[in-house]
Amino acid sequence: MIDSNLLKISGEISAALAENKPIVALESTVIAHGLPRPINLETARKLETIVREAGATPATIAILNGELRVGLNSEELEYLATNDNIKKISVRDLPIAVAKKYNGATTVASTCWIAVSAGIKVFATGGIGGVHRGTLPDVSADLPQLAETPIIVVCSGAKIVLDLSATREWLETHGVTVIGYRCDEMPAFYSRRSGLRVDIRAESPADVAQLSKAHETLGLRTGLLVTVPVPADFEVQLEETERVLAEALDEAEKLSVSGRDITPFLLKQMSEKSDGATLKANTALLENNARIAAEIATSICAVGKAIG
Repeated sequence: MIDSNLLKISGEISAALAENKPIVALESTVIAHGLPRPINLETARKLETIVREAGATPATIAILNGELRVGLNSEELEYLATNDNIKKISVRDLPIAVAKKYNGATTVASTCWIAVSAGIKVFATGGIGGVHRGTLPDVSADLPQLAETPIIVVCSGAKIVLDLSATREWLETHGVTVIGYRCDEMPAFYSRRSGLRVDIRAESPADVAQLSKAHETLGLRTGLLVTVPVPADFEVQLEETERVLAEALDEAEKLSVSGRDITPFLLKQMSEKSDGATLKANTALLENNARIAAEIATSICAVGKAIG
């Protein structure tokens, strides 16, 4: 159990938890490292607004002065979006961040861990990490965290810069149920189709809530991955995505970009090479996922109250 001196839950989130009201966790890496300024702050604020308008409470998660923070105010969001010294914090980095009192943005993996520690059941993001392209067995920490954390993650699949087939296989091998939200294939982030089948299709938030209840009743400790296609008006066709990605990969090789820097580098390059189309798709899917996550969280709470 986390020391209460380290886990700081805002008053609004604490009240929502006590009253069993719907809450949606939101990551902060997308604010500090995933989107360019000033779009990052605009998007962070809009995601919170969307969650509220859909009837849930937003809980943006970050590390501030070594504290695990669940629920940020407007000034704290702005600090994350405009400061150049925000560290990217995954689960392995948490003890370092706490000991050294870092200011950090949480990844999908660390957001999952902190959210569940706080008692939050639903998390909305853009794309998860996965198995990287290439011959080395390079696997994002997001995947093992999903395999051992009972949380619903609403996303648009794995980021397109990854090996999507290998990522889908990894999820299957490690028992993570992949739900297609009104789709039969796992989305390919900017694109609506990948050719990779989901485990089950859900047509509504109530369908996801039903699956979540069964998952909880069985006592499973894995996550549920709800994959939502990017809105059709903002889709970048897979052929175009692969073209600009190939150019971005060539650029990364020339500049020797690797490790945790590779994904944000490639996403930035793809935005430039697609004349901003991938960036527009990214913000559109983030907003759509936040709304659907809020609707799912609301439905889960309704199921719980009906049973209670």
